[in-house]
Parts: sequence; structure tokens; C-alpha cells
Amino acid sequence: MKPSVEFGTKKTTVPNNGTSKPITSQIWSKSGTCPDGTIPVRRVSREDIRRASSPSHFGRKTPRTYNFLDSALQRKANSNLTAELISLPRQKDRSEAILLTLGYNYLGAQSDINVWNPPRVQPHDYSSAQIWLLGGLSGEFESIEAGWVVNPGVFGDSRTRLFTYWTKDSYTKTGCFNLLCSGFVQTTTKFSLGAAVEPVSTTSHDQYHISVGVFLDPHTGHWWLTIENTVVGYWPGKLFFYLKRSATAVQWGGEVYSPNVMKKPHTRTSMGSGQWAYDLFGEACFQTNIRIKDNSLQIKYPDNLAEYSDEVYCYSTKLYRETYKLEPAFYFGGPGQNRRCP
Repeated sequence: MKPSVEFGTKKTTVPNNGTSKPITSQIWSKSGTCPDGTIPVRRVSREDIRRASSPSHFGRKTPRTYNFLDSALQRKANSNLTAELISLPRQKDRSEAILLTLGYNYLGAQSDINVWNPPRVQPHDYSSAQIWLLGGLSGEFESIEAGWVVNPGVFGDSRTRLFTYWTKDSYTKTGCFNLLCSGFVQTTTKFSLGAAVEPVSTTSHDQYHISVGVFLDPHTGHWWLTIENTVVGYWPGKLFFYLKRSATAVQWGGEVYSPNVMKKPHTRTSMGSGQWAYDLFGEACFQTNIRIKDNSLQIKYPDNLAEYSDEVYCYSTKLYRETYKLEPAFYFGGPGQNRRCP
């Protein structure tokens, strides 16, 4: 199955603050390719399931709310956003550092996500760099997500891996990572969800990224995932109610899950590269070529954007433009626990 329309991409022709190399394949593909009619699937072991608090919760996020979605449904654009509107009620086990746009009908989003292996991810935590497309109400939202994640609880190690996620009820009973439940339909043999991504960026050395896009096929209602211009698969339109026709908010950035955020002692799990956003290119994790697709059907840089971090002394953000000729890059991340985030 293929999308009924061409999604295309639109990228700046001028590199931001340096150059980053695309990752176009994964380690597993060095061993061969999949036969026609099959896809690469990461095998789930008994040990993987034993790490979960219960088998029914394996590969699933815990419930949360997004307070700003109620305003998004009322078509209030980012000029009305405040930190309180974005954050309240604060989440007890999630900390995000994000760039947000809302208040319009979004038919797609994309970015180049800088790939790192965070220096510290605690055994029961996870750390991601990703895109979210959201719709619905704050306590009853739907979400489509893609990017990279380090998740020892699901994968049993601290390697950086390609991931997708979806939910139609605020992570309460539906959705999962990758192909751990029915939902996402993979169509390509080139990429494997949950497989390790290499090489990763290193401080002051080569930088690498994955180009991630999620776009709605208006003829079928399916949301299609692209990685490096390869169509990976789709979330069927029948999964959703609010997202069936469009999203009302898009986020780019990072997320740390831990029972020890928003409290002392704070988790030591880092986000992105583990460095502060203001350290910029070669040090901090970033997303560039940030784009949305709206009812104009044009792929373009968002008109209205707001930065936000749940815990500014633990994880930071910086939307940075080196010169007026260059497009802004969004930097995010941090070390987690430190002297200002005890």
C-alpha cells in the first residue's frame, strides 16, 4: 500500500550553524535484506516483558494531559500562550522541553532530528527526541509520535533506537511503541522500528540526524510516516476521531519519563546530548528544517511558535538564529539532576 498523494519536503538551502549528516540505514541491514512481502521486526523476548510492571503495560506510556489542547480547539494561536497554559496541570512523571505551534489545522509536520545517545538514562526511565502531532481535548487527546528514544525498560539496553507511538485516549488504554500492539502498519523493508540507530553524534565531532515526517493522506485519512524520504508506513485513519482530518497542535523537542521528575532527588536521566541548549551546535541536541503542512497544502516554517520547558533548571530550550539569513534551529536538552536541579 502507498499514499495516494506525494508529500514532498521543503528544506533550507543554507546549513544552520554547521553541517549534519543524514542517517540513511540501520545496523541490521548490513546482514541482508527482507524477502518480498515481509518487513523487518524486532523480536520481543520474555526478558523484555518481565521488565514491565505488568504484561499489559509493556511498551506503553502512562496517562497524562495537555492543557493547551482545549485552547487549540478554540483556534487560539500561539500569541495567547503562557507558560501556565502550557504546563498546568504539571505532570508527575514527564518532563518536556519543546517547541510548540497550535491553533490551526495541521496536515503534517517534519524536521531533521539530531541523533545522540544520552549519557545517562536510568533503568526505569526513557529519553526521547521527537515530533508529536496532537488533537482532541486536554484529558482526552490523540497523539502520533516519531523520532528516536533510549528506553531500557522496553529494549533492555541504552542504545538509541528509532521509534513511533500513538494513542487515542491520552495514553490510558490504547497505543504503544512501534509494533508492540496493533495500530501502526509498516510497509517498508528499509527501516526497522525499534532497531538501533548508528552512528550517533559526539561532542565537537561529526553530527548526524534523521529526517522525520508525518503527513495526512486526505483521501484515506491515514497518517503516513517518512524517514529520509522513505515511506515507512501509516497509522490507519480508523484509529482516531480528532486526528481523522487534522491535528490541532504540533510539538518538536525532547521528553524524559521518570518517576523522579518534578521532585527531589531528581532523576539523573539526561535529555538529548545531556548538554544545555545554549551550548548550541556540536554540543546540544537540535531539530532543524522544522516544517508544518496546513490547509494551504504548503509545507512551510510555522508562523507562530512558543518554547517551553517543564523544568528549566533540568532541561532547557533555545530557538536560535545565527544571522537573519539563516533559519532558526531549535536546541533542547540537559543533564537532569545537577546543583540547580537537585
